[in-house]
Amino acid sequence: MSGAALGIEIVVVFVLALFLLHRYADFRKQQRMVLFGTLLAWYLCFLIVFILPLDISTTIYKQCKIDQEEHSTVPPVSPLLSNQTARNSTMATPTKSVPKACYKPWSYIPDGIMPVFWRVVYWTSQCLTWLLLPFMQSYARSGGFSITGKIKTALIENAIYYGTYLLIFGSLLIYVAIHPQLKLSWYELQTIGITAANTWGLFLLVLLLGYGLVEIPRSYWNASRRGHLLIKTYFKAAKLMTEKADAEENLEDVMEEVRKVQESIKYNHPFRKYIDTILRKCPVDYQEKMGRNMDDYEDFDDKQNTYPSEKSLVKLHKQVIYAVQRHNRTRVQWQILLQQAIHLEDVAKNETSSTHQFVHSFPSTEPTCWLGRYLYTPTVEWFWECLLRQWFYRLLAVFLSLFSVAVVWSECTFFSTKPVLSLFAVFIQLAERDYNYLYIEMACFITIFFLCTCVYSTVFRIRVFNYYYLASHHQTDAYSLQFSGMLFCRLTPPLCLNFLGLIHMDSAISHQQKEQTAYTSIMGSMRVLSFIADGFYIYYPMLILLLCIATYFSLGTRCLNLLGFQQFVGDNEMTSDLIDEGKELIRREKRKRQRIEDGENRRRDWRERYGNTRDDHTTRNRGRNEAAEMTETNYSDSAPVPIPNPSRQAKYSRTGRGPERDSIELLQDAEPLDYNAETISDDPLEADPTRHVPGRYLSMSSSRSRIFDDV
Repeated sequence: MSGAALGIEIVVVFVLALFLLHRYADFRKQQRMVLFGTLLAWYLCFLIVFILPLDISTTIYKQCKIDQEEHSTVPPVSPLLSNQTARNSTMATPTKSVPKACYKPWSYIPDGIMPVFWRVVYWTSQCLTWLLLPFMQSYARSGGFSITGKIKTALIENAIYYGTYLLIFGSLLIYVAIHPQLKLSWYELQTIGITAANTWGLFLLVLLLGYGLVEIPRSYWNASRRGHLLIKTYFKAAKLMTEKADAEENLEDVMEEVRKVQESIKYNHPFRKYIDTILRKCPVDYQEKMGRNMDDYEDFDDKQNTYPSEKSLVKLHKQVIYAVQRHNRTRVQWQILLQQAIHLEDVAKNETSSTHQFVHSFPSTEPTCWLGRYLYTPTVEWFWECLLRQWFYRLLAVFLSLFSVAVVWSECTFFSTKPVLSLFAVFIQLAERDYNYLYIEMACFITIFFLCTCVYSTVFRIRVFNYYYLASHHQTDAYSLQFSGMLFCRLTPPLCLNFLGLIHMDSAISHQQKEQTAYTSIMGSMRVLSFIADGFYIYYPMLILLLCIATYFSLGTRCLNLLGFQQFVGDNEMTSDLIDEGKELIRREKRKRQRIEDGENRRRDWRERYGNTRDDHTTRNRGRNEAAEMTETNYSDSAPVPIPNPSRQAKYSRTGRGPERDSIELLQDAEPLDYNAETISDDPLEADPTRHVPGRYLSMSSSRSRIFDDV
């Protein structure tokens, strides 16, 4: 099993990152470099989380071997000493316990592999987050029409960003240079860069972790309260409808600008290729509408018209990309939210069902798999949705709340090594005595996974207006995907260092002479900057307690609500108005969907009832057409005047008004109107067959009685 666990986890983590990226990104439309950069960033961050427990168990095994070697090298007691002297020396100096036999862990990683592995993973992630991803982010969002133009825009936008990072690094470099006890070398410079990056990440980590530790347990507790969840869904529906209307209006305005520019720039203008690029980014219906109004047969004239500049076209291109992406995202999110609201209303209706059979208001038309057909029956669905789900969520919320309390307590006390107050350090040290490596790895993995869930879920929930927004169902734009990759790469290394401090395996914080993990060895000694290692890294995480209290009382939500950003606050009048508005919107959408289903059912019934009658009528019409052709052939020898087709006459005159004829008319396609006529009848079937319609040739007239009037 040596190294096998490492290989298995590398493959599993890659599949997990690929699945998560597929949920948020669109593989068919987005650029390959954007997808590759985001996938690599997510993959490296998840890899650190999954591989670190293996590094911890391997380090504990190495520490055990070191303790055994030290015990075996202790010189034996001289036999010349008297028993009293030996007894006195024993009472004066406590004997060191003999360590047990060291057992190699099942996931043991050979020496030399982990340092190289961590070095490659860490520095690759740092290059991504500080160099490549910011540049690719600006490149993907740029509206330039050429590679050179996009690169130029990306460099200008990142100049301030890179300058800020260089300022922080330069300040730390000056501190080391003027310090009398520190010498500048490559190792110290590397440590300064790592410390600057981890300090920036830890500052953001505590803010996100303080929010997630409270919000994740509370979200599961609120999910068990179906009434509260339904009301919140109504509130979201009202807000999303406002955003959807705003996105549609913004798209209309942008498409109007595109139409004006497209009409002013003709086919032989030098900027016409830019217009074609912009049109390809527009929705299909707008492309067809603009294509019908093109007058590309006209040449452009620089003397008579004023044309937009290339800079304005670049700006318009960027606006089109943003408007189309936002419109598609709000449209998909509205459909998803509508499904959630309808499902919650169905759950509320089925709670009082005596048959214990879950009934959907709008059954899904998609075929279900065999697992859902035979296992997830309506009875099982009723017990899960109406009875078991709420209790499962409540138990999960209680468990996560206890876990959050343990994390907050350990964050405030992990610097104390004697006595050991950090709960996670106590659990790991108890398992270390018995060399229970499986328990150590599972405890470390569950703890790191919970911390990452609190932090990463906040990254997925956070929304910076409409510029950064991670939306599921393939609706996340390139800018947000790469921004999330940057945040993951910045947050994961300080998170893992913070976890090592919680379990007292970071000597820079615990000040213990123990074997260091391979992950800690690549970070360098934080003691190079003592005011950060002994101050900021120890006392700043205590701020998480205040952040948890503020999140519990929803202080941030209330402040945003006072500033005008509509938030879900239960005792607010604006919240009640939005809930009522959302309820009416959901009711309106349900009526619309019900009308569509009723119309489809009626059409299906008509087809089943009158399908054979229509086939017979089609056969009779075919026979009449053949007879008319034969009659026209017979008259052609004696008279050159063409005789109209009786089938056309049947379209504009009614010979019978029976139920059979009515059913045929409902099933047949509507005849297009004659826009050359002076008057248009609402019902072409009621038109007078004897009245001449101007605008037609006589041979196309629908009347036989007035063919020879002009002769």
